This record gives sequence, C-alpha cells and structure tokens, in this order.
Amino acid sequence: MTDTSGKQLLHLVFGGELTNLESVDFKDLSKLDIVGIFPNYAAAHAAWKAKAQATVDNAQMRYFIVHLHRLLEPQA
Repeated sequence: MTDTSGKQLLHLVFGGELTNLESVDFKDLSKLDIVGIFPNYAAAHAAWKAKAQATVDNAQMRYFIVHLHRLLEPQA
C-alpha cells in the first residue's frame, strides 16, 4: 500500500487480550496480534476497526493504533 498524497505517516496496528479492562497489560505477550504497519491514519483506522469488530465477543481483547511517525520524528 503506497500513499502518494504526501509524506508517509506510519501507523502500527496491534492487539491482544488484556489481563483486565482497567489497564493495558496483556495476558500473553507471545500471542499479540500484529496486524501491520500502514502508511496513514485512515488505512490504520480501517484495519483497527475491522479487527475490533471481528473480536467484539471477547471483552478482554483490545486493538490499538500507534503513531510510529511520532516516535520516529518526535520534534515534528
């Protein structure tokens, strides 16, 4: 997937089962679901939404979007 509209703003989508709903501690780090790295927020959001909807029956399962571009260029 290539973004031809300008600068790449990389986003990581991943998820896993939480130990409880009050924290972001995962039950088993070896079972994290790395969905992928996306060139923009819109693509990442679409992937996040699809995974979140697919796992709606498991209340402990959570997916996240990480703004990798902010980590790679924190001054921007």
